[in-house]
Amino acid sequence: MNSFALHLLRHGAPTTPGLMLGHTDMAPTPEGIDQCRLQVRALAVEQLIASHVQRSCTAAQAIGVDHDLTPALDPRWRELDFGEWDGHAPADIDPAALGRFWSDPDASPPPGGEPWSGLTARVAAALAELTPRPTLVVTHGGPMRAVLHLLCGFDIAQLWSFDLPYGSLLSLRVWPGPKTVAQITGLRQ
Repeated sequence: MNSFALHLLRHGAPTTPGLMLGHTDMAPTPEGIDQCRLQVRALAVEQLIASHVQRSCTAAQAIGVDHDLTPALDPRWRELDFGEWDGHAPADIDPAALGRFWSDPDASPPPGGEPWSGLTARVAAALAELTPRPTLVVTHGGPMRAVLHLLCGFDIAQLWSFDLPYGSLLSLRVWPGPKTVAQITGLRQ
């Protein structure tokens, strides 16, 4: 069984960082785009995919120019829908409700938002359709954590322990098959 490299890049800083940006479409800063381009400049990738949200697809388009690739936009790689919390700072959200969400995002999703299982289901579908060749996905922190859950088996508490700041790169080696598995090969911030 042949393995392939799967690189997950979190988009660069949005124009207003620190907000719970799920489906809110916010442009990235020029510095955020440059940071993404620098993170992946040495990668050899044959497939470039991005969330359709502006903060991801703008970086992917710049990376595509650098690597002579056209990014495929796939909405399944978008961030978790934070519902009524979308676009708000965590400090402006009821601390008890936010705590319940962080403890169990499936049982306590944001009001009007998406449960964790919804995010993992769409990311699992996107993963299942990947062509097994060196791939870069420009995405968000939630889908990156969903991949770690799906391919490496990390639970919710373990997933929150990963620091995935804007522009961070997570590289995995993936072995496709009846039960796809992955090995983390690097995390760069």
